[in-house]
Amino acid sequence: MRAAKSAGILCSYDPNVRLPLWPSDQAARDGIMSIWKEADFIKVSDEDVAFLTQGDAHDEKNVLSLWFEGLKLLVVTDGEKGCRYFTKDFKGSLPGYSVDTVDTTGAGDAFVGSLLINVAKDDSIFYNEAKLREVLQFSNACGAICTTKKGAIPALPTTATALELISKGTN
Repeated sequence: MRAAKSAGILCSYDPNVRLPLWPSDQAARDGIMSIWKEADFIKVSDEDVAFLTQGDAHDEKNVLSLWFEGLKLLVVTDGEKGCRYFTKDFKGSLPGYSVDTVDTTGAGDAFVGSLLINVAKDDSIFYNEAKLREVLQFSNACGAICTTKKGAIPALPTTATALELISKGTN
């Protein structure tokens, strides 16, 4: 049963699977899935999908096995390839950005952070595909830029650097 949430409050979830932190693979799956249905928005990496479904992360059937009634948005990040998105009414993908990658630490966090700040400004992106695609393009740019320096914090982009990368185009 889904716990009641306060009106206007959105819950996001990025399981960020780190197996060494769990006693076993199954304990990790069980722990992650124990709170799965509390989220309104979930971001998973392609590696997370493969782990959670024990299948091919690029097989849409496997991705959709993670969907549940009440979820507003499921985003799968595919590293330099970009991201895929799924809502109740539409689905699609956006390409990533070609950058000189130094360290991928923090890329997912930069992606999610930029997405969440945009959701906080306008949660209609869950229902408006054009707006969602614009926000995800920005999030892809933020994630890509975060890989251009060592460490997560030094490479966090500004809005200006993300918009500059977007203006240059994708891969």
